[in-house]
Amino acid sequence: MLPPTPLSLLCAILLCLPLAVIFTFTAPSSTTLSGGAASTSPVLLPITASYINYTTDDIYPEPILLPPTTVSIPQVVLLIKNQTTANSTNPPPRSQISEDYIDGDDDRSLFQAASRVNPSPKPVKKLAFMFLTTSPLPLAPLWELFFARAPNNLYNVYVHADPSSVNHTTTSFHGVFAHRVIPSKPTRRHTPTLISAARRLLAHALLHDESNSMFALFSPSCIPIRSFSYTYRTLMKSRRSFVEILKNEPGAYERWAARGEEAMAPEVEYSDFRIGSQFWAVKRKHARIIVRDRRVWSKFKLPCLRDDTCYPEEHYFATLLSMVDQRGCTPCTLTHVDWNGSRGGHPRMYKTSEVGPELIRTLRKYRPRYGDEERSDGSNSSVRRRHDPFLFARKFSPGSLHRLISIANGVIFKD
Repeated sequence: MLPPTPLSLLCAILLCLPLAVIFTFTAPSSTTLSGGAASTSPVLLPITASYINYTTDDIYPEPILLPPTTVSIPQVVLLIKNQTTANSTNPPPRSQISEDYIDGDDDRSLFQAASRVNPSPKPVKKLAFMFLTTSPLPLAPLWELFFARAPNNLYNVYVHADPSSVNHTTTSFHGVFAHRVIPSKPTRRHTPTLISAARRLLAHALLHDESNSMFALFSPSCIPIRSFSYTYRTLMKSRRSFVEILKNEPGAYERWAARGEEAMAPEVEYSDFRIGSQFWAVKRKHARIIVRDRRVWSKFKLPCLRDDTCYPEEHYFATLLSMVDQRGCTPCTLTHVDWNGSRGGHPRMYKTSEVGPELIRTLRKYRPRYGDEERSDGSNSSVRRRHDPFLFARKFSPGSLHRLISIANGVIFKD
């Protein structure tokens, strides 16, 4: 065999040079993990646990709900740090509400991640109980009894606690509410912050557990008036969300124009505007729609010019779902409230002396109002035939707790 000539060696080098260049620019760099195994860079560790503990002073010491495994660790840490920074500052007056409390970058990242979750819940469907509060929950012991009768694999609890009013890094929440506070921001009446808080709850519930199928919102003054099993069966058998949707309410135009004449147009014309209770129960499909929405939200997040017509949390959800999927909603709320004798835009508060077995039985007998049926010509017979049961009620004073506890087993949770 003849030895290679200089010319043949030069040709061989020139032919191999492109392969060397390609290999140099495409080969992944290696990073050694603590266990000694090599991994390609960058390292994206899957999040497999539902919670992660932080112990430093600048991060919540309690477990924090995390986004799903599709989000990288750096994104999660940044998201939580951003929300914690917002929580660590004292809130400004209502007239100076920060844009971060309403529609911050961290919220948008959170909502974007939540909008990508699986639209179908896992086979064992769960109820997500979401509490929006500015104080420790005064009626928590009653809810404890309610959940004590529930299988743990059929429900989740989430709390949005205004950090300017509630020190939820201490022992403000116990039992079933312990470690259930999501990263929260200040809320103020007559501002979009209450909508933001509800959307935050939905997003965390969607990301936390793929089994969450129905999502219900509550205030600190809400109570259950049925057993868990009755509540679960009623909500799970429904193919629709329960969202009060009212069109022809007195003062509707003033509420629509609260941000200025034509300020809502063209995204939300007056003909699209709806009013309804802020306490609803929505299916997973609608929860994803709410966190994904940017178009309708772009109008409702605008500040109002006056407070007496500004109740955005009573308008946004009803308007959005009416515009997007009205047929997928039963236009009523399953949380009873008495507006007779309301004061300052607040419904009646039941006094301690009023609370007893007869009140609970009376609340159960009421029939929900279905949209504008009282003002319609009766053509919507499918709605007029319905008589869904009230499952919850408000407003109950903190002082009524001992009476509620005394009738819990014999009345409230007895179907």
